[in-house]
Amino acid sequence: MNILYYVPYPPNLIRVRPYNLIRALLERGHSITLASLITSAADGEDLHRLEAMGVQIVSASMPKWRSLVNCIVYLPTRHPMQAVYSWNASLANRLRGLIKKTQFDIVHVEHLRGAKVGLSLINGANPPVVWDSVDNISHLFRQAAQKATTLSSKAITYFELLRTPSYERWLCEQFDQTLVTSPVDRQAFLHLNPRYPERLSVLPNGVDLRFFTPGTPEQRQDNEIVVSGKMSYHANISMVMHLAHNIMPLIWSQRPDVRLTIVGKDPPKSIKELSQDSRITVTGEVPDIRPYLQRATIAVAPITYGAGIQNKVLEAMACATPVIASPQAVQALNCTNGEDLLIAEAPQIFAEKVLLLMQDRIMRETLGQNGRRYIEHHHSWNAMAKKLEEIYQRVLNFREIGRNA
Repeated sequence: MNILYYVPYPPNLIRVRPYNLIRALLERGHSITLASLITSAADGEDLHRLEAMGVQIVSASMPKWRSLVNCIVYLPTRHPMQAVYSWNASLANRLRGLIKKTQFDIVHVEHLRGAKVGLSLINGANPPVVWDSVDNISHLFRQAAQKATTLSSKAITYFELLRTPSYERWLCEQFDQTLVTSPVDRQAFLHLNPRYPERLSVLPNGVDLRFFTPGTPEQRQDNEIVVSGKMSYHANISMVMHLAHNIMPLIWSQRPDVRLTIVGKDPPKSIKELSQDSRITVTGEVPDIRPYLQRATIAVAPITYGAGIQNKVLEAMACATPVIASPQAVQALNCTNGEDLLIAEAPQIFAEKVLLLMQDRIMRETLGQNGRRYIEHHHSWNAMAKKLEEIYQRVLNFREIGRNA
């Protein structure tokens, strides 16, 4: 197939979903034209890397001031800020022109921030448009509103909640197909709009099994906990603060030698200040997360709220690192508690499971091996790309039936 793929931000090893889907689709023989926005020099470098892989690139500059202007201009409308933040009319016009002179089979747009561009490309004469929502943002904002700790974050979240549900309800009727990463998010969309369940598909995230591999036994520490993620993301901030303040003191009361490593880019001041405790390391952005996962005794994900599928859990399991996670962190997975990983929620129970694993090497190795096997069977990117192909084909078949009716 010849696919036009729009992502507001250039795919890379941090933005794993579009990056790995595009790479897997290329390996499966498809042609990809990627459209994206450049907000920094790093974005340009990411696009050059994709171009070297054989991706055709269409890009436009998107300074932050323009995103802020978008939010202000669209205040009197029904659009949520998330929906207009990355809107770039110039790029949308270029893509409409490109579609007229190029025979694309399918258009794929990602995220709520990319949906408006997708809407501008919908036309009966154009190829079908698939919207990868990734998460149901209304579902995420409802949880975030309950956890927001500052007046500004509460105000923004509640403002978005006034607009996002009705907008998402409308959006999922506009596209030929809407994708989400988990059954929970699909159900959230159906709660908003139950009219077209056949237009809602679950496409989980995968893991690059060639990149994320188990380390050697010699690499494993016996007293190191790792937690990872993009640390500027509000749900990850909440997770890390909960871990540091509510769970780690219970662990340290029994094992004062245990170390906590917090890995992820753009940690806010509140997370950076945790490193004032000598037992806590805050790395910030790292060139490669694998060494941290491969040497950790345990990877934890005590998420208190969130949506979609948690890459931090998938990547740790792929490295055969035993995982202890909250129910919210694994709600999108079909793994077995006590076999593939351990699930705990209350701080006392979470700490007890960490301490149990810390003293049981055989249990750690068994969980790690089972976790890796689970990822191999359920979350390879090649399998996800194959499923995406099937979704594309179903959409094309439906369009053809409509033409012949």
